[in-house]
Amino acid sequence: MLAKKKALQAYGVASIDDQVASASPHRLVVMLFEGAIKSINMAKFFLEQGNVPEKGLAITKAIAIIEEGLRLSLDKSAGGELAENLDALYEYAAHQLLVANLRNDAQILDQVLTLLNDLKSSWASIDPSLQMGASPQPAVADATKTVMSLGRA
Repeated sequence: MLAKKKALQAYGVASIDDQVASASPHRLVVMLFEGAIKSINMAKFFLEQGNVPEKGLAITKAIAIIEEGLRLSLDKSAGGELAENLDALYEYAAHQLLVANLRNDAQILDQVLTLLNDLKSSWASIDPSLQMGASPQPAVADATKTVMSLGRA
């Protein structure tokens, strides 16, 4: 049983590594949103179960994804006001997660989930690969530029 669990864990890590290696910068941002959302949902589960240490780890992981993934991927010089606004939203989300962790507050977790799901949906809706050769709208082009540094990392 232990060997099977380790094999599945290794497969999961390898699968994610493969997805990251082949993903466009745009898809990488969607994956970051998905990871943060998954971590927050896990935190809610652990909170409901009374498992405070695991809840804390899940929230810490979500904060790290937001701070070290989403925020650091912003190119404020190319993204202008859009990048600044996203930075402020990411900072707010990370702060709210910290507050939710300290207070064991599921409502705050739900608020951050709503924010991240909305941002993820908006980001997914401007996927350049779905434009089928059409020139992206100026806002789409600006949004895409804000995360181009992610693909360079």
